[in-house]
Amino acid sequence: MKGFILPKYSLLLAVLLSGAAFGVQAAEDDSGWLESYNRSMFNFNYQLDKYTLKPLAEGYRAITTPDVRNRVTSFIGNMREPVTAVNHTLQGSIKDTFVSVGRFLINSTLGLGGTFDVAEGWGLKRNSTDFDATLATYCVPDGPFVVVPLLGPATPRSLVGLTADAVASPMYWGPLQDKNYADKISYSYAAVVAVNARERSLDLLNDLESNSVDFYTTVRSAYMQNRQAMNNLCAGKRQNPAASYDFDFEIEDEDDFE
Repeated sequence: MKGFILPKYSLLLAVLLSGAAFGVQAAEDDSGWLESYNRSMFNFNYQLDKYTLKPLAEGYRAITTPDVRNRVTSFIGNMREPVTAVNHTLQGSIKDTFVSVGRFLINSTLGLGGTFDVAEGWGLKRNSTDFDATLATYCVPDGPFVVVPLLGPATPRSLVGLTADAVASPMYWGPLQDKNYADKISYSYAAVVAVNARERSLDLLNDLESNSVDFYTTVRSAYMQNRQAMNNLCAGKRQNPAASYDFDFEIEDEDDFE
């Protein structure tokens, strides 16, 4: 993946690769050849993270204040608002569509590019969603748990959702207007998103690992449990699991990180 500038066939490829799996309901048990692959890829990602992304995230935390990190988180959340608006429309939530559009316009201007959530103070609260949730709303099965190189825990539906949202992002269409800066902008933005998300998950993943007999099994169980709330959208239920671990690292209210 080229930052957020995806090859034009990425979405088609993701659909084709996951097509067979869509016929399988999400299951926490991935025994057999899939578990063997998942464990191998999990270990690969773990070592890669240990020596690259995790140290960067720890360094980022060490040299910045919570307020600075909140500004970065708010900016990333603002850049996702157009995609959120599109998905609210696809889900039939027109009121939420207008809220997302309003938030983007207000925060992009009065909020200094989205670094401050001015719209929140005006009663326009963030209600994040994505194409993964849109597919869940239309009862597209999640598919089996799979560990993806670099990306980590996923399901076929989540991969299609991630690809579609990336293509719909302003960070995909904006840089394309100037080929000379497309790579620089997309790579830089992708790096900021990755390091920011990893910093936010430092304590969670450290806690999970230190309290796990089998870290892979713990991550798999937590991830699939967390996705159950999204799968309930098929029946029109918005339920949260009793103990939810956020592996999607969505942008929540700034107060959650202070």
